[in-house]
Amino acid sequence: MSAPVVLQVAATLASPALVLRPWRIEDAAALAEVIRDPALRQRANSVVDNDADGAQWVQAQQQGWAAGDRFGFAVLETQPNAVREQLVGNVVLKEVTSGKPAAEVGYWTAAHARGRGVAPRALEALTGWAFDTFEADGLERLELLHQVDNLASCRVAQKSRYDFDTILPAAPPSFPRDGHLHIRRRTSA
Repeated sequence: MSAPVVLQVAATLASPALVLRPWRIEDAAALAEVIRDPALRQRANSVVDNDADGAQWVQAQQQGWAAGDRFGFAVLETQPNAVREQLVGNVVLKEVTSGKPAAEVGYWTAAHARGRGVAPRALEALTGWAFDTFEADGLERLELLHQVDNLASCRVAQKSRYDFDTILPAAPPSFPRDGHLHIRRRTSA
């Protein structure tokens, strides 16, 4: 990935436009603010308590881009005539390996943006980009995992045409409860 990747998601009647772009160090403060949400912290794998933690998290995302195996995007909402974009979420493509037919997607949405279709719209943009970008490397399917009690993620998966596949057993500490595996195949993209 030599050129910066920026994905645009058009505005709808109900939702402003979205911009998906690689995380930047200047996003650390907004990240630390958004991650204070107790619901998000409950599901997050990383602890971000302050701007310094946010900067470390962003640097880890940048290292994934440099290694070519993890592609995290800040999801920003753009308002007409707004001075700046507002952080509303994150989407990530991970475990990307040339010749491996599957990779995993993940996402989270900021509390102030939930219920407005941010996650499905951002996930759809990421899905299209992933299949277009890694088709020649053999990417055939994307996997979405969430804990069984995360009903919102199940709805996002369904809206984004990720079909339910199976229940996965818990794998503490990072996956403390049973989970759902949803799959989207390139042919259904």
